[in-house]
Amino acid sequence: MFVTLRRVKYTWLSSAKRVVGTPIKHQPLLLIGLGELKFGRANHFGVIRSPHYYTGYSYIEAREVTASVTIGHNFNANNNLSIVAEHASISIGDNVVCGYNVQIYDSNFHDLHSTNRMDNKGTSSSVKIENNVFIGNNVVILKGVIIGENAVIGSNAVVTKNVPSNVIVAGNPAVQVNTVKV
Repeated sequence: MFVTLRRVKYTWLSSAKRVVGTPIKHQPLLLIGLGELKFGRANHFGVIRSPHYYTGYSYIEAREVTASVTIGHNFNANNNLSIVAEHASISIGDNVVCGYNVQIYDSNFHDLHSTNRMDNKGTSSSVKIENNVFIGNNVVILKGVIIGENAVIGSNAVVTKNVPSNVIVAGNPAVQVNTVKV
């Protein structure tokens, strides 16, 4: 009952108007922004028997009109997923699995030069995650990154550069540590 009330509350708090598709919400999911959010079939958000189920929520935002977040079919995200597209796009392919506390951003949100930092005028660059990618717990994926098919992103990795298909990356910054047996 408690979880159902929380899901209803976050649905009520969601302000995104350009939403296509119907995500399956096991944990509350907040959808925000002026841009477009597209969900394929069988997209699951939240895992009951996992940390942060009762205390957290997932957050997806396409902040500006030009921004978009597109998620393919059979996407499964554990608890506390955060995806923010500020001006560009974030696209996620089919059969992608995310651990808990995953963060994906298309922007640095603020200028990196100290005199302009408070202007909130960061740069954006699209993020693309291809099919069959496995993303571990506590991973951060930053702007401009392309992650190839079948890649595995190890827990706690910070992905700052493109990841080829069929490789395993880990670390901060993420580097290739092995290949995936396909």
